[in-house]
Amino acid sequence: MTADPRDELVEHLPALRAFAISLTRNGSTADDMVQDTVVKAWTNIEKFEPGTNMRAWLFTILRNTFYSSRRKAKREVADVDGIFTENMAEKPAHDGHLQMTDFQTAFAKLPDEQRETLILVGASGFSYEEAAEMCKVAVGTIKSRANRGRKRLAELMNLDSDGPVELTDKATVAVVSNNGNSAF
Repeated sequence: MTADPRDELVEHLPALRAFAISLTRNGSTADDMVQDTVVKAWTNIEKFEPGTNMRAWLFTILRNTFYSSRRKAKREVADVDGIFTENMAEKPAHDGHLQMTDFQTAFAKLPDEQRETLILVGASGFSYEEAAEMCKVAVGTIKSRANRGRKRLAELMNLDSDGPVELTDKATVAVVSNNGNSAF
């Protein structure tokens, strides 16, 4: 009867640890690598061919584990505070479609003058003076129309001044904001 190859694993632990330390230069990381190696060897022991070099097989597993972890580490970003992750989050597309539909419905309910003013001043980026000249009205009239239009949009969309405005595109944000700041 041949001996179980699992019995031989323990004999190679000191050599595995020394090899892992030489690769990682960190005792704690080396211990983790050795543990991963033993777990992989144990779960795949049927792939080991009895009569071959167990130490070489284990060293190969350890080496492959080390290089796999290095490749993985290159793709990972240390983000202890979660700042990077916060910036990567993306709202589901269906939320944007629903919000855009709500915005379009509310925007269509505004009087023509208010819509025109919000498009000129908000979405198109014209100054109040330029919009007043285009519409052939006083600057104060444009400011008043923009302010009333924004307030009415806020009412129609059930937005309040304390809550965040979550709109999906820059043009919509520009229409409902005043100089880049939320009008609500």
